[in-house]
Amino acid sequence: MSVKNSQAIALFGTSADPPTIGHQAILQWLSQNYDLVVVWVSDNPFKSHCAPLPHRIEMVRILIAATAFPRPNVELHPEISNPRTLITLQMAQQIWTDAHFTLVVGADIVPQLPSWYRAQELLAQVSILVIPRRGYNLAPSQIATIAQQTRDIKIADLLVPPVSSSSFRDNKDRSGMLPAVLAYIDHHRLYE
Repeated sequence: MSVKNSQAIALFGTSADPPTIGHQAILQWLSQNYDLVVVWVSDNPFKSHCAPLPHRIEMVRILIAATAFPRPNVELHPEISNPRTLITLQMAQQIWTDAHFTLVVGADIVPQLPSWYRAQELLAQVSILVIPRRGYNLAPSQIATIAQQTRDIKIADLLVPPVSSSSFRDNKDRSGMLPAVLAYIDHHRLYE
């Protein structure tokens, strides 16, 4: 009798306000390294958002459709979207009952993790993958704090393009944007 290994699932939540080529690069990397990449868009309780959630979900749908992934394993799941990641995880566990979940977070989010809703309960159930971001240096003590609470913590060997959603929102810098997403933004007159 063979024992089936559990599916390795990367959970990638984002506010995507708007999604950039940085989000695209992260998803491409995750596609190469996980059995399944589950993406959701939500309202981050630590941020204010410029575009309504339905528009941000549609922009991520466009980004995924416009991206050539190494494998067809990147899926958008708006039904698990919740501002509280623990609730999202619980919904994911009901869908993928035999999975090992890795929560994907940007380096800028790591200091916030201990203050998240029921953080200890969340961290005890997942591994953490940290995506490096230029300008955000993680102190070893920050990693050590999370490492004590989670199954595993790793830092991705990935160089994300130096773009950000905020540079588009604040400065209208279009260089980090996908043409299909820009067309959607322009059509719906978002971020004006």
